[in-house]
Amino acid sequence: MNADARNNVSLVEIEHGAYGVPGVVRLTMNRPDAFNALSEALLDDLQTALSEIGRSDARVVVIAGAGRAFCAGHDLKEMRAAPSLAYYQALFARCTKLMMTIQRLPQPVIARVQGIATAAGCQLVAMCDLAVAADTARFAVSGVNLGLFCATPSVPLSRNLSRKAALEMLLTGDFIDAAEAKQQGLVNRVVPADALDPEIARLATGICAKPVEAVSAGKGLFYRQLEMGIEAAYQLAGQTMACNMMDESALEGVQAFIDKRPPDWKRDAS
Repeated sequence: MNADARNNVSLVEIEHGAYGVPGVVRLTMNRPDAFNALSEALLDDLQTALSEIGRSDARVVVIAGAGRAFCAGHDLKEMRAAPSLAYYQALFARCTKLMMTIQRLPQPVIARVQGIATAAGCQLVAMCDLAVAADTARFAVSGVNLGLFCATPSVPLSRNLSRKAALEMLLTGDFIDAAEAKQQGLVNRVVPADALDPEIARLATGICAKPVEAVSAGKGLFYRQLEMGIEAAYQLAGQTMACNMMDESALEGVQAFIDKRPPDWKRDAS
């Protein structure tokens, strides 16, 4: 893992068993003085951490930001230092790989948004499976204000918001507050800042209580079918559900419902 050269602090802090919930891993972007801007080193550390988590028995991932901001997007000073087409193509490919890793993880990923999320930071929120925001958080894809249309953030933004709402954010660069972000579908829940962690703990606990097979298969199916025509989506969904039904956890859950008793799932939540 990389570290801040000034104080040797890790750029990504990793906490297992976060919020006192076994199976929950919290990754905290730790560049508070730079508003957690996505430097190349931070991108690399997030990629490494998420790839390792994807191979682990973790159940839920939380992505957070240290300090006042969630994430202010790419590190513009770093981007401007040595401009070349090849460099920018490689940088955005690296960022895209990170975003797709989030979607392809078997574990649900929750964005913990305590402050501003702009440009690629807003993209990061949109790519997470779920998002919980403090009522003081704000969101923008503000590249257009600098003459740079936020093209890569437009991909998940247009898949979370309505087309017109997404395009208004992209064309104006204006901020929206947390309440509007929830109304538009960018975040799931908005709570006072001091209730942010308890709310995420409740959400993560609820997910961890479900069988891991159903959660991981369901997340994978959800994203694959979104890009399909409806007939192909139904075929994939039916096959996924049939396979899921053969899992011991599903057979036990259905039998428990028939027997009118709580299911006795044997699962490792560590």
